[in-house]
Amino acid sequence: MRSDQIKITLCFFAMLLLPVLCFADNTNSANNYYAKGQYKEAAVGYQKLVNEGYQSAEVYYNLGNAYYKLGNIAPAILYYEKAHLLSPGDDDINFNIRLANSKITDKVDEAPEFFISKWWNGFILSFSVNALSIASILFVLLASAALILYFFAFSVSLKKASFYTAVLLFVLGVATILIAFNQTRYFDNHKQAIIFTSTVNIKSGPNDKLATLFVLHEGTKVNVLDANNGWVKFKLANGNEGWVKLSDIKEI
Repeated sequence: MRSDQIKITLCFFAMLLLPVLCFADNTNSANNYYAKGQYKEAAVGYQKLVNEGYQSAEVYYNLGNAYYKLGNIAPAILYYEKAHLLSPGDDDINFNIRLANSKITDKVDEAPEFFISKWWNGFILSFSVNALSIASILFVLLASAALILYFFAFSVSLKKASFYTAVLLFVLGVATILIAFNQTRYFDNHKQAIIFTSTVNIKSGPNDKLATLFVLHEGTKVNVLDANNGWVKFKLANGNEGWVKLSDIKEI
């Protein structure tokens, strides 16, 4: 009976570890292809991970790099932007986004932004989701430990120190949670997509028969505002708006 229980336990842990091992194996395989300059094979490997549901800034970034090396700028920008969502403060990701955008046809200047809003958005986007999650948990646990020490400390000085430390750590924990919340809200309010068709006529409404306002090209990023019967209303960084078919874009 004891032997059966051990076998069941081992099988259980094996099932838990199998996806992790498969992920590591597929990542290493794609990394090896990339290191050898076999970018097409590397892209297939990273894309397989993404298609299987793995969400990782590193995988998205590497997939973007593979597509960039292949000269596929639109998918490169798409996956750089996906990596940016998970790690907005990463300098390498942000640099590669700028580099890839320098290769596209449309050069869209951003509309001026109020300096306080720009500073605040830059601040909340300077942290990764993982870093904020870990920091908030760590601050709360340390604050709890300091509070326990406060209740069991015998000296007045130690009680004071542990109490104020607990308060400070709790405040920092709440602050990181608020930053994470604001970051999530920012991305929720800034749904974006990448043009994936070489040349697209932007319409004044959700209909092919309506007037063409302007033309966009593959790789341009748009801010999604609305959707209607297979069409998407968007705004560019410079404030221009229009409608594009859903089939011509891919959401970030």
